[in-house]
Amino acid sequence: MKREAVNPASMYDTLKFNFSHAVESEGGHLLHLAGQVAVDAEGNLVGEGDLSLQTRKVCENLKEVLASRNAGPGNVVRIRIYVADHEPSKLEIIEPVIGEFFGEVVPAASTLIGVQALAMPGFLIEIEATAVLD
Repeated sequence: MKREAVNPASMYDTLKFNFSHAVESEGGHLLHLAGQVAVDAEGNLVGEGDLSLQTRKVCENLKEVLASRNAGPGNVVRIRIYVADHEPSKLEIIEPVIGEFFGEVVPAASTLIGVQALAMPGFLIEIEATAVLD
């Protein structure tokens, strides 16, 4: 699998916000991950009222789904982040956790969308992803 982040020097630096302008990939199959929320294996909400804890649990759930296909953050080419009642100050909470998710991997292309509410009361964030598998 080939995965190359595209961040033109002529454009603003997105890496400091933990995303890339684009990701070019080839080979392999696509894995489309449904939006993950902060729910544990028993279906319980994790981190009620705490955006940081919920973002961490969402990233753990993304990693779990990826691992089920022998993949990880390095396979992810795109994420979409949905934040309930979004305001710019929430970026300071979300961005570092997304950075931890990608670790040493140059982050994927990303879009953050502020929404009025998510599927269930208490959900503060939902992240969906697309990954390319070997």
